[in-house]
Amino acid sequence: MELMEKRFLVLVGNYGSGKTELALNRALEFAAKKSTTLVDLDIVNPYFRSGEKADMLREAGIRVLMPTFALSTVDIPALPAEIQSVFELPCDHVIFDVGGDDTGAAALGRYAPSFAKYREQTHVALVVNCMRPLTQTAEDVAELAQRIAARGRLQIDSIINNTNLAGETTPEMLRQGHQVVARAAEICGVDRVETCAMAEILAQCAELPNPMPMVQYMAPEWMEDA
Repeated sequence: MELMEKRFLVLVGNYGSGKTELALNRALEFAAKKSTTLVDLDIVNPYFRSGEKADMLREAGIRVLMPTFALSTVDIPALPAEIQSVFELPCDHVIFDVGGDDTGAAALGRYAPSFAKYREQTHVALVVNCMRPLTQTAEDVAELAQRIAARGRLQIDSIINNTNLAGETTPEMLRQGHQVVARAAEICGVDRVETCAMAEILAQCAELPNPMPMVQYMAPEWMEDA
């Protein structure tokens, strides 16, 4: 089942996996065709959050919900009550950008009854960057998937290979990441593996499954050329 066909898309993963970048890309893609909401559930990392691009998203017609500490100096976040409304109000697509690793996934537990009610309309994807610590082997990725599923009370439906080293990414890195992710999926009993990268890298890896081209939105200032 392709991601576009599900109403709820839940993106989970370790720190630096690229799930926020993917959330932005998919939200903008969905919004070009149907009504879309992006829920920033990152209560862990105060720096790389989709909420930081809220103005851009809203200009594209996307409804954005985020913790009340977002873009402020508040240390202890609170999830707004209106997040629960995404399960009841009409909306074609809702994307959940979940905080890093199993600690961040614990925020999903609050909405477990609603996800259970709409499980057939929900796709949970684990985003993996095999260049990051703790996700460099299939066993590590599988262990992470199991921890996130337990804390978030949601089974993983697919694993997305987003292996990259920013501007230093090579096609071979993405291919090596696929080997790790494919093996992790076998260990976890996950049927679907997807491939995520910038278009120029994907074009050189046509053999990799279920490609999803990305545009870079979240580069921090220190990564920009000028």
